[in-house]
Amino acid sequence: MNDERLDAIESQLRRLTDIEELRLLRLRYHDAINENRAPDIPELFTDDGEVDFGYLGRTRGRLKIERFFGNVGDLLDSVTQFIHNHVVEVEQGADTASGSSYLEAKSVAKGVAYRVVGRYRDTYRRTPDGWRFARMEFEPLFTLPFDESWATDGERLKMGR
Repeated sequence: MNDERLDAIESQLRRLTDIEELRLLRLRYHDAINENRAPDIPELFTDDGEVDFGYLGRTRGRLKIERFFGNVGDLLDSVTQFIHNHVVEVEQGADTASGSSYLEAKSVAKGVAYRVVGRYRDTYRRTPDGWRFARMEFEPLFTLPFDESWATDGERLKMGR
């Protein structure tokens, strides 16, 4: 096998490994949320990592991220999140990447059950400890009590569009 072909195979293997590591990073985040392990979340971010959840709040830096997610239990009695369509874009040889995914969540707040749907847009950075979130942005598309529909009079709500 010639050197050029071997380099191409190694490059492709690294890209695929990076994509899998980034998908696992997102899954580790949701596992921490679902299992009520907020203290595990800050380590998933870079030291200067950012969280932008729109009207739900914004923060930057691991210490503030720890406080941000530490307050989730004050707002929600329980939450289970399901992640869908996680797409990751990695340029070969780069130490940054981006991704997007959809969220469907079932939560309970003050005894009321809700369904939440939204979209994550992430920026990732490779660190000496592996891939981390440099920025996590969440765009809520809708949040409704379970006894309400996201359709009104046969028409769909404008879900964030």
